Amino acid sequence: MGIRRIGVVGGGAWGTALANAAALAGREVVLWMRDVDAARRLRDARENARYLPGVRLQARVTPTADPALLRLADAVLLVVPAQAVRAVAQAIAVTLPPQTPAVVCAKGIERGTGLFLSNVVREVRPGAPVAVLSGPSFADDVARGLPTAVTLACEDEPLAEAIAAALSGPGLRLYRNTDVRGVEIGGAAKNVLAIACGAVAGRGLGESARAALTARGFAELMRFARVYGGEPETLMGLSGLGDLVLTCGSVHSRNFAVGERLGRGVPVADAAGGKLAEGAFTAAVLVDLARAKEVDMPIAEAVDAVIAGRSTMDEAIEGLMSRPLKAEH
Repeated sequence: MGIRRIGVVGGGAWGTALANAAALAGREVVLWMRDVDAARRLRDARENARYLPGVRLQARVTPTADPALLRLADAVLLVVPAQAVRAVAQAIAVTLPPQTPAVVCAKGIERGTGLFLSNVVREVRPGAPVAVLSGPSFADDVARGLPTAVTLACEDEPLAEAIAAALSGPGLRLYRNTDVRGVEIGGAAKNVLAIACGAVAGRGLGESARAALTARGFAELMRFARVYGGEPETLMGLSGLGDLVLTCGSVHSRNFAVGERLGRGVPVADAAGGKLAEGAFTAAVLVDLARAKEVDMPIAEAVDAVIAGRSTMDEAIEGLMSRPLKAEH
């Protein structure tokens, strides 16, 4: 199964980075953006100055606002915010042939429905192949060709192998997996936990506290995944533990940065600093899903309570530290 042409939907930092990576892997790439002017500027300047300043767009990448060009793609990457996946999938559904695989590259859970993003795409395009890409990766690293490894999950293993081979190049290595749900859970839940780790840093609580929070957060992630059908081996890999370690320990993570600002006392409304942090949108729905299956996720609940204004940062910290003592496992 050869994949020679890649469509990338979304011209933000991650979309531009994946377009560059696919081009470096030898693919012809159509980078579709809704904004006609933005597509023209990117086509002319060959640099996404807003999101990835200083990174040259590869020659094989064709920016466009014409969705008809996506029809020629052998696979399409949906690289938009999690809460926009449904609308964008609907917008291009009439253009794509029914057999064209869609690869979800967002990390989150749809608010209102509580659906994982692969299920959202399946609702919009019944019967069409769906895959998920996730793992420890910063857009700037991938765009510049720095060594990065992620996971590509699809229930159709030959298709997973084909897409992974098509996107793997000199700087980006994809491992394939058939556990779509486990990969999705790892990507969505770690964003919420990264906010908590950022708050620890912003509050000046020390590295010991951050290490403990990361470990206990991973325990929460594993409990949630077990109940919702994710495989433990998947969560121990790149899209679970690997992504959690990256986002819980780096100031370059948007979710960590939001938590860090919250820890310093910045109001919730201002903590994002004008940037998208998926964890802030995912926290409430993650907690709702956990409670529906009686999964204990105190760290995620604390993050949700702070973001929703039901708890102060000091109250959240006190609540976590005063929980009843118990065995670790």
